[in-house]
Amino acid sequence: MNMLPLFVLQLIAGISLMWCLVPRDKITAGFFRIQMLLVLGLAVLVLLVAGRVPFDEMQPLWSGIGWQRILIGPVAMTAYLGSVLWTLERRRAGTACIAVIAALSSLAVLISAWGTMQPNGLGLMSAYSTAAVLGGVVTSMLLGHWYLTAPTMSIAPLTQLTWFLTVAVIVRLLVSAVGWSMAADSIQGSLLWTWFALRWLAGILGPLVLCGMTLRILRYRNTQAATGVLFAAVILSFIGEMSAALLASELHRPL
Repeated sequence: MNMLPLFVLQLIAGISLMWCLVPRDKITAGFFRIQMLLVLGLAVLVLLVAGRVPFDEMQPLWSGIGWQRILIGPVAMTAYLGSVLWTLERRRAGTACIAVIAALSSLAVLISAWGTMQPNGLGLMSAYSTAAVLGGVVTSMLLGHWYLTAPTMSIAPLTQLTWFLTVAVIVRLLVSAVGWSMAADSIQGSLLWTWFALRWLAGILGPLVLCGMTLRILRYRNTQAATGVLFAAVILSFIGEMSAALLASELHRPL
């Protein structure tokens, strides 16, 4: 299966999960309008990439690619509707769109990830913890940028998002550690060890350190410095999760 659609789906699911967790009443509506447009663009990307993979006897409608096609269309339409509702500051209806996007994208991630790694339960935990890390780091970084537009906004949402990101990285660490214990004998050769080093140094240890730095910076209400640190965390998280995806495709274990 093409890894790109699943990777982007995980990003959408993680972003929408963070929307559900963050105190939305303390964030101006314009932030969610832009976030909805971001998810709309990502959903269109999934449709374009998944649409290039033809159905055949190995990819029936109920396969991962098939469900991506079925579920991502409504996600895109809901994101467009949500952008309109948040523009009009219809918060209750906009929140309903958030719930729909979170449910559909999470279901698409879980179905797409089923059977790609063994054991399946650990593979599903790996897929969704990856979504939480990616969504948490991207949403936190973009929220930090939003303080340039709304400097009087409460700093509590960014602090809470950073804590959610920290928890997501710790869960990802635990899942990856279990996968490592199961696949330790299979990691052989310089290429796999390079991916493994990138996965742990860039994808787990680096974001954990940067989350700690961000939380300390936010004590002084310096959102610009915190955003810069979170931008570095975005880069490291993407490098780490892409390395983990390459390892998982080779070893069929959640690393």
